[in-house]
Parts: sequence; C-alpha cells; structure tokens
Amino acid sequence: MILDNFLMYLTFVNLLAFACFGIDKQKAKAHQWRISEKTLLGIALCGGSLGAILGMRFFHHKTRHAKFVLGLPAILILQGIAAILVYSIA
Repeated sequence: MILDNFLMYLTFVNLLAFACFGIDKQKAKAHQWRISEKTLLGIALCGGSLGAILGMRFFHHKTRHAKFVLGLPAILILQGIAAILVYSIA
C-alpha cells in the first residue's frame, strides 16, 4: 500500500513537472508571467526530476541553462541512489 501511494505520488509530481515546463515555455513565447526557475527546480527535487528532464527536452525549454542541463540529471541520479539505498534497507 505504501509503495502504491508512493508510485502515485511520483506519477503526479512527474506529470506536474512536465506540464510546468510546457506552460512556462508557452508563457515565455507570449511574454507573460513565468514560472520561476526555483519552482521548476523545486518540483524536480520533490521527485519530479524525470518529468522535468522530459519536459525540458520535449518543449526545448531551459536547454541552454547549465543549472537545468546539468542539475536535473544530477538530481535524478541522486534520487535513484536514494531509492536504491531505501529499497535495500527495507
């Protein structure tokens, strides 16, 4: 049950991250209010790193910013290591 809830959470946060990159890209094109970089990175840190990477690539958004190009994969790797450690302890 806990695993099911966790997987539902990860699905939601990754879909949210993907959507936020798409929304921010459209807002950038229209010169409108934007989603802050801190928010985009925060969503990735909360478990949405894969969705953020896919959104960045799919929407071609933030692909010239080192903190996204290098930071998002680093976050994903650290989250993967943490998941392996938690799984091996449990």
